[in-house]
Amino acid sequence: MENADCLVVGGGIAGLQAAIQLGRYEHRVMVIDAGGGRSTLCRSYHNLLGWPDGVSGEELRRLGRLQAERLGVQFVQDEIVQAVQKGKIGEGFELWGKSGRGYVGRLLLLATGLMDRLPDVPGLKPCLGLTVYVCPDCDGYEIRDKVTIVMGSGDAGAAMALNLSRRTDRLTYVNHQQCAVQSKFVKALQEKGIELVQEDIQEVITAGAGAFGGVVLGSGKRLTAERGFIAFGGNEVKSDLARQLGAERMENRHILTDPRSKMTSVPFVWAAGDVGVHAEQVTIAMGEGAQAAIWMNKALLHMQEDASVHRVLIRS
Repeated sequence: MENADCLVVGGGIAGLQAAIQLGRYEHRVMVIDAGGGRSTLCRSYHNLLGWPDGVSGEELRRLGRLQAERLGVQFVQDEIVQAVQKGKIGEGFELWGKSGRGYVGRLLLLATGLMDRLPDVPGLKPCLGLTVYVCPDCDGYEIRDKVTIVMGSGDAGAAMALNLSRRTDRLTYVNHQQCAVQSKFVKALQEKGIELVQEDIQEVITAGAGAFGGVVLGSGKRLTAERGFIAFGGNEVKSDLARQLGAERMENRHILTDPRSKMTSVPFVWAAGDVGVHAEQVTIAMGEGAQAAIWMNKALLHMQEDASVHRVLIRS
């Protein structure tokens, strides 16, 4: 069993920011990351302080890991599949990975995030974050007054198209797989002048270097556009470890935390980033990672103080 003061599950934006903060407190920190993750799909974030020309999720993760490693943070590539509490509350946690390796820590941070449901459409992934977007708060600015196709499914895609209608009036919604759309959404789309296309997407048209040019439908028809958005619904919230530990979750599987400390309903288990009740923003994930780390440090200091008092009492 590998041992640490703080175990961080997830090496994305929230986990890395927490690891950097914990490393600066000089705790023994281990980040266990399965690889992949939502931030690895984004080719360029455009709304981050200090990156006016954009930065990829991979680059942010690379820089964050280098920064954390300079502070002595250990990184392990593994997918954690089991989490249990050791003995009584405060005695730590055991994690087990797909590799068969075990990990022990006094405190645990879950920064496991979520993954968007993406259909296997050729040409889609290379455009993500460059000319095809996921979050209207992050990237709605990028489509202003541009011909835009919302690639989605059912009500989720319709709601996204309506949200984006404030940015451009040149919108088409392609309902991939033709999931049912509520009549209220159909009416609202009509009122906004948004065309609803009920066909599968066969492929994304690209013009090289992640430039979105539209889609080819199942019928062979081509729809040209300058930008794309996706909204297929059914995102996977990676909160199963929280369930195993008994942490409270919402109906949509996001983990509930204390707004001040980011601790879950299980003592000494924290959650940060998109796996929690979230806004799906890189900047918020960073903030929550740092916030959780601050309170994890407080908890470790209290543990050390209590242990010191206990030793003094025994000796006296």
